[in-house]
Amino acid sequence: MREPYDPQAIEPKWQEFWDSQRIAYVDTAQDKELYMLNMFPYPSGDLHVGHGRNYILGDCLFRYFLMNGRRVLNPMGWDAFGLPAENAAIKRNIHPREWTIANIARMKRQFRRWGILYDWDKEIASCEPEYYRWNQWLFLKMWEKGLAYRGTAPVNWCPSCRTVLANEQVVGGGCERCGTEVVQKELEQWFLRITAYADRLLEGLDRLPNWPEKVKVMQRNWIGRSVGCDVQFTVDGLGEKLTIFTTRVDTIFGATFVAIAPEHPLAEKAKATAPDADYWDFVVRLKNQTRLQREAEGGEKEGRFTGLYAENPFNGQKLPIWVANFVLMDYGTGAIMSVPAHDERDFAFARKYGLPVRVVVLGPGMDENAELSDAYTGPGKLVNSGQFSGMDWQQAQEAMASFAEANGFGEKKVRYRLRDWLISRQRYWGTPIPAIYCGDCGIVPVPEADLPVLLPTDIAFGGIEGNPLEKSPSFTQTTCPRCGKKARRETDTMDTFVDSSWYYLRFINPHVHDRMFDVERARRWMPVDIYIGGIEHAILHLMYSRFIYKVLYDFGLVPNDEPFALLFNQGMIVAKSSISGKLEKMSKSKGNVVAPDELIARYGADTERVYTLFMGPPEKEAEWTDEGVAGAHRFLQRVWALQDAVFEAGEADRDAAAAERLAVAVHRTVKKVTEDLQRFHPNTAIAAMMELANAIQEARGLVGAAAMRHAYETLLKLLHPIAPHITEELWRLLGHDSSLLRAGWPSFDEALLAKQKVTLAVQVNGKLRATVEADPGLDAERARELAARAAGRWLEGKEIVKVVHVPDKLVSFVVKG
Repeated sequence: MREPYDPQAIEPKWQEFWDSQRIAYVDTAQDKELYMLNMFPYPSGDLHVGHGRNYILGDCLFRYFLMNGRRVLNPMGWDAFGLPAENAAIKRNIHPREWTIANIARMKRQFRRWGILYDWDKEIASCEPEYYRWNQWLFLKMWEKGLAYRGTAPVNWCPSCRTVLANEQVVGGGCERCGTEVVQKELEQWFLRITAYADRLLEGLDRLPNWPEKVKVMQRNWIGRSVGCDVQFTVDGLGEKLTIFTTRVDTIFGATFVAIAPEHPLAEKAKATAPDADYWDFVVRLKNQTRLQREAEGGEKEGRFTGLYAENPFNGQKLPIWVANFVLMDYGTGAIMSVPAHDERDFAFARKYGLPVRVVVLGPGMDENAELSDAYTGPGKLVNSGQFSGMDWQQAQEAMASFAEANGFGEKKVRYRLRDWLISRQRYWGTPIPAIYCGDCGIVPVPEADLPVLLPTDIAFGGIEGNPLEKSPSFTQTTCPRCGKKARRETDTMDTFVDSSWYYLRFINPHVHDRMFDVERARRWMPVDIYIGGIEHAILHLMYSRFIYKVLYDFGLVPNDEPFALLFNQGMIVAKSSISGKLEKMSKSKGNVVAPDELIARYGADTERVYTLFMGPPEKEAEWTDEGVAGAHRFLQRVWALQDAVFEAGEADRDAAAAERLAVAVHRTVKKVTEDLQRFHPNTAIAAMMELANAIQEARGLVGAAAMRHAYETLLKLLHPIAPHITEELWRLLGHDSSLLRAGWPSFDEALLAKQKVTLAVQVNGKLRATVEADPGLDAERARELAARAAGRWLEGKEIVKVVHVPDKLVSFVVKG
């Protein structure tokens, strides 16, 4: 009798085997074949099953590539600096390094228990001096080139953590770590000049066909390139000019008020002229709101009249100046002309505060004297626009911008929403910024020969507010490298996005000591071929990485100017919160975290892997359920039990038709699983393998040992990337001495499958528009993809309301529009 399936006995054995064989090791001194990478994690110490969707998918693909005979670089490391470790250190009265190193060890054990293979010879941790010294070197080089500088800007400030927060660290107006309400504060800090690369960052997106369109749209919107015109308005009574940037200068005769950001200098000057008693309180309240709060979709539009007026240079009309919550100081000039008739936001504001609405662009069928119920933002002819009336709106834009330039009150301008990257953080656990403040010499860079500027270890934690580095004389007190007099070190540390902006280059040869990275190897191995990580990093991490990589390209250190050829964003796993009762992203605060250790102890890692990859398309959100886990475990038990079908089979086939059906099922499954893994859809690949397991069971007693063994061994090969432990064990039980990873990927016979094709009818709104040849048993998702491609011209520009799939017969689209 065969032994029962016991993952607790099987899995540690195979994990030890893979480690001892150094399966994932790659000598990067050789030429590149494939470089794949999962975004390296912050070492929090606690991986949950939601994290597994990223790393298990990566391991599945890695094993698939290995079985196809490819040499793949697949490293892992740790994004080890950051505020969470420092907060934990303060709370527990331990050193952040102690906390971080312990968490790294724990997470490595969890990766191992998942059966995930990494080239641990390439391991890096960004908190090590051998790594962060090169953050400092890069900073000095960028400072030398004018790409790093010190300036003043409003920032998100947490009064409790006493540090600057990035926008994504502000949740609901509070600090994501401690919940304290975040305020806006003016600070002098260090910046990297990413705006100098704005156009190149935009252009590069057009050369990334293997990136999700959603990510590219998000980056384009974040950069926010706007072509328009700067127009000089004169502030009545003050005699000063107010520069306003507009992308719709054609509507300037329709401006009925001007709106400025609360940070605009005019807002403070208006304290003496504003009619509302709460004017300044309102301005202060807005200034303390985060950018995300100010930009919230659907948020109420608020404002206060300053008592000041600005003269429109096109018609001499005096427009009231308002402070408004929807105007941002870091977009354009912090002042806008508001045209309620042709801007939805301005329309809502004007209606709320009783400001005029004047139509100046007439769309089809519009009456210029009719009262608008909504703003009209479409194309049309100009009316009520002086000498420009009658012009097409696009023609008018060029004519009016030229008129402004000719008369000295305006100029054509390209502006960006993107602002320079603020890298200063008022915390200890980060890369020290290599700058020295001298009373005689000013701000002086630390000489390269003195790098790294080491974080001091004599730091006390526990109840300390603010930046501990400021309280460390051994760190702050130094001498000026130019004049030799007493000087003070910079106590700000770098944003951790600096650490993650170039780590993929260090992985190629992390043991090089005299350079930031091995330039020769980088020229062979870059770009990263496959990069896997969450959509939450679509803007900041990916934008900063692209920026730094372009800087390194300009320094002549890398072979191209885009670091990641293919990007894949996995979707989140959600689970019901014990707090709200709703489906939410896994979080301790939501009470819905599922710990992998408990799951593995009960079912084994392979069960978690199968369920994680089977939940649905990996790029989409999916719900974690206990029933799904149990179902995955039952499937593996069936696979384990199917070994009996091989050992009990007779010499010859008893049923020729059954043997042919099994052969077709094997080839069809190999084709489908191969195609599905190549397009990152292990969920449908697993479904196909379940069907093959059924086919093997149905063939039991009817098919001979050779055919049965071939079918079962093929199933094990296909299943290995997804459930590696059980398949290695079964492979060995079948008498093989080597690992499945060395067994090769199965092939399929196209000629055999061609005989088995079915014809799918493709309908759009009930009308036959195309037919598609397809494999029998095609799943609904793949059938829809094929049908949509065939009926493309009838679906273009339409909204798909419903899709009906009749297996092996029909795909019917219901569309509107």
